[in-house]
Amino acid sequence: MDLRLTQEQRLVQDMVRKFAANELEPKAEEADHSQTYPKENIKKMAELGLLGMLLPTEYEAGDMDSVSVCIVLEEVSRVCASTGSILIAHNGLATYPILQYGSQEQKNTYLPRLARGDFLGAFALTESEAGSDIDNIKSEASARGDYYILNGKKTFVMNGENADLFLVFARENGGLRCFIMERAVAGLRLVRMPYLLGVRASGMSELFMEGCSVPRSSLIEADARTVAGNALQLARLLVAAQAVGIAQASLDSSVKYAKERRQFGRALCEFQLIQEMLAQMATRICAARELVYRAAVERDAASDFSVQAAMAKWFASETASFAGRAAVQVHGGYGYTKDFPVERYLRDAKVTEIYCETSELQKLSITERLLK
Repeated sequence: MDLRLTQEQRLVQDMVRKFAANELEPKAEEADHSQTYPKENIKKMAELGLLGMLLPTEYEAGDMDSVSVCIVLEEVSRVCASTGSILIAHNGLATYPILQYGSQEQKNTYLPRLARGDFLGAFALTESEAGSDIDNIKSEASARGDYYILNGKKTFVMNGENADLFLVFARENGGLRCFIMERAVAGLRLVRMPYLLGVRASGMSELFMEGCSVPRSSLIEADARTVAGNALQLARLLVAAQAVGIAQASLDSSVKYAKERRQFGRALCEFQLIQEMLAQMATRICAARELVYRAAVERDAASDFSVQAAMAKWFASETASFAGRAAVQVHGGYGYTKDFPVERYLRDAKVTEIYCETSELQKLSITERLLK
């Protein structure tokens, strides 16, 4: 399998890297501190086509291949992991499921607006008693004439605070259904989840539905389990790319600091134990990136990439946390302060081991395929 980047993919990488350095990085620390995402970033990402990466051009979108999408996620997450989380929620968990399973009317109504940034999307599946166990979802939908009435509470809604449109999962007579719900619907209320460990500007929220009335045309007719399962499978790949970006940021900062910091009359990078940490970080990141690209290539080949995505997410997220811990060690006491960004990288890395299904579930997915 040839995993070398094409010229077009390198152009995407260069474009997004410059954008991230000029527009995202200067605001990342303040966004983390204030737990608020800069709205102006959304408009600029829309102009670059980053809000419609997975959509065909007929919807005013970018129509990128999967490797290019992963490159985007890596580059933005390298400077601001919250931006990565917002793009995962919008592109992978909201926009793409509408493309795959929505009616033509739903596609025409929402996809151009999502690609332009008129709407931001989010995914409302998880509940306090139903994380990976979607059989335990308690939110309810009841049909009344030409409308459905939805009631319930969702939690850990990534990008919820910023979103204008939600894919909401609820039960109708015991069966799971998926609805497209706009933020303006009466009875819909969002509460930001404060004091997260990491990705603090990602708009993670709780969503409350109290008699929300949506038209029947908002129902996605496809099997809701399939909609959720395939959306999460794609999201696992995107989270893996996000994790590679966070890990790379830890390595970049560590290399720079080790060259500049002097102890006992020598640069820190001359100490063998520091060199060992840097070498381990670099090697693991390279391996994680290869796993991400391999899964992306499999997806574009219309192959079943579920195992590759699980491997990539598990290994890349573990690598991000390893690199974050190592970066703090390289920076010593300063790594434990906000004088350097490595403490943020460590905090941000942890969520990649948890959301869009945990590392433990990725291992189960891998072994289930092996033991078939």
